[in-house]
Amino acid sequence: MNSKSLKDVLTNGVTITSSGTTGTPKKIFRSANNIKESIKVALEAQQIHKKSKILTVTKTNHAGGLLTQTIPAFSIGAEYTITEFNAFNFFKKFNDYTHTFLTPNHMRALMYTKDFTKTDLSQKWILGGSDIVTWDMIEAFVKQGAIVQPNWGMSEIGPITINTIFDNLEKVYAYKELLNEQYIMGDRIYCDTKIVDGILFVKGPTCVENDWFNTRDKVEFLNNTFIYKGRS
Repeated sequence: MNSKSLKDVLTNGVTITSSGTTGTPKKIFRSANNIKESIKVALEAQQIHKKSKILTVTKTNHAGGLLTQTIPAFSIGAEYTITEFNAFNFFKKFNDYTHTFLTPNHMRALMYTKDFTKTDLSQKWILGGSDIVTWDMIEAFVKQGAIVQPNWGMSEIGPITINTIFDNLEKVYAYKELLNEQYIMGDRIYCDTKIVDGILFVKGPTCVENDWFNTRDKVEFLNNTFIYKGRS
C-alpha cells in the first residue's frame, strides 16, 4: 500500500478483512471518522510520534497491518516501511525501527530462531495481537529488552482497544501471578465496556456500531484487568 492509497484511506475510509482466526473472514467498512478516532488511540497507546519508525510485516488489508501502526504513522508524517515477514532477517531489519506489530505466529517463529536469545531489543516496541499472546511470548521478548504490548481489538473496533504494557520482567511475573496465569487482555481500556452473561460488549467512537457491539468473546474482569476466556 503506497502513500496515495493511505491518503485515500484517511479521506474516504476503507474496507478491511477480518483475520478469520475466530471464524469465516468478513469484510468490514471503517469510515474516515472512525479511522481518525482509531488513530488518536493508536498514537497515544503506543507512544508513536513523528520520530517513531514503523516496520509493518502484516497484511495491510487487515486491521493489524493497516490500523494499529501504519496509518497512524502516515497520518503524522512518521517513517514507515511495509514488507513481508521473514523470521530469519526480521531482527536485522527491525534494528532501524522503533515499533512493529506481530501476531503470535510471528512471535513464536522469532523465538525459534537460533540468535533470538542474543538479540538486543532494548526500547523496541512490539504490539502483539490478532490471537492470544501467551505469557511465554511476553516473557521471552521482555527478557530481550522489548516493550511488549499484548492487545485485544477487532476488525470492528480499535483495533487498539484493551491492552497492557510490559517493559520489565517484574511486571510480567506480577501480572501473571495476579491473573492466575490466565490469558491477559489488559487493564488499559480505550472504549466503553460491559459484561453480559460473561460476554464482552463494547461501544465507542472507534467501533463501527453506534450501539453496544457484541464481541462474542467470553471474558472475566479480575483485579481491574480483562482476562480472555475464549469465544462464545
